[in-house]
Amino acid sequence: MSSEQLGFADMLHNAARDNAARAFDKETTHLPGTWAEALDYHNQQIANHHAAMLNSDLDLAIDIRKEAHLLAKKLNNGNPGILAGNDAPGCKLDRQAAAQDGLIPMWGQSGTFAIEAAGMQVRVTMGGMFGIGATAMPYLGFAARAVDRTKPFLSATGYRSFLGCTVPPVPGLMVDGLVRRILRAHVTHDLGGRLVPIDPEWPK
Repeated sequence: MSSEQLGFADMLHNAARDNAARAFDKETTHLPGTWAEALDYHNQQIANHHAAMLNSDLDLAIDIRKEAHLLAKKLNNGNPGILAGNDAPGCKLDRQAAAQDGLIPMWGQSGTFAIEAAGMQVRVTMGGMFGIGATAMPYLGFAARAVDRTKPFLSATGYRSFLGCTVPPVPGLMVDGLVRRILRAHVTHDLGGRLVPIDPEWPK
């Protein structure tokens, strides 16, 4: 390839990059660019998302999650690695807006809490707007761990994650309500109604 062709290729690359940057700036012009403003904005996103979920408006909820990802990307100077580490914008927004440990989170907050469901004591770790598949799946994923490993549970490891699970939309359904419904369905249909002993060889 000649130097003239290389120069033209560079021009095309730079033009495409500049066009993408302008498009991103236009798409995110309504979003704050400072951390303090962004955290307040994200807390409002969570409130709006919670209301959408309670109204069973799952399309609106996913749109809000996508906007949260755009907010994190703007804080990351337009770069995609918003979940690349503890200090990445998506991780920081999620952590600072998380529910207090032990409390049921709002829809869109991450959080850890304990409930009784399907005959088990379960410690639940709920994903927020930046959880796996949050911008594609109607309901956010969660992980379930046994509180008492001497008692039967829904897996021999004392742990199971639930991603991509769904239920018929029910107005007013809270996070813990969704978890209970999914755990009951799993025990009933996948385990035939019978919990299993936890293997003591598995690490906690």
